[in-house]
Amino acid sequence: MRIFLSIPVPDVVKNIKQMLTSTCENERVEIRWVKHNNLHLTVEFLGLASDEKVTQIVNEVKNLVSSINPFSLTISETGCFPNTSKPSVLYLGIRGNIEALKVLVLKIKDKMSQIGFKKDSELFIPHITVAKINYPQKFSPDLSKFLNSTYDEVEFLVDKIQLLETKTLSKGVVYKTLNTFSFLEK
Repeated sequence: MRIFLSIPVPDVVKNIKQMLTSTCENERVEIRWVKHNNLHLTVEFLGLASDEKVTQIVNEVKNLVSSINPFSLTISETGCFPNTSKPSVLYLGIRGNIEALKVLVLKIKDKMSQIGFKKDSELFIPHITVAKINYPQKFSPDLSKFLNSTYDEVEFLVDKIQLLETKTLSKGVVYKTLNTFSFLEK
């Protein structure tokens, strides 16, 4: 199984993403928009794992988050990775209690490395991916409308994380929730 840990996002994010698709309607670049049900904030991509390893992950994450206090984050602004001239990811930005989020991510990374997963050394930049762009393409995208779009900020409470399995099917990427871990549960 290909798995990852994520934070679910409020349903209103679907409306924001839908509004943002209109900013790129006239683009001659192929943009793959994330399906509404697949919108999330990734905490840690783990990759391939056996059923036995998934059981181990479930036990470790359940213990770890049971002592974490819920915290608030705010969805705000738009952005892209790695740069505006050749972006591969379009996203919604995250602000708010970033320190609490970084502590959670660090604890998860440490715990997952203890049970055999490679510790990702990339800088954690919290975001919600709303679209992807693959290359090569005939044209360079003009994302100025997307990047200058505004929407009402969305504050939400982070009180759980999810373990998701990702499958690539003919109809696209599908996520299956394997487990949900609520904070401060003993």
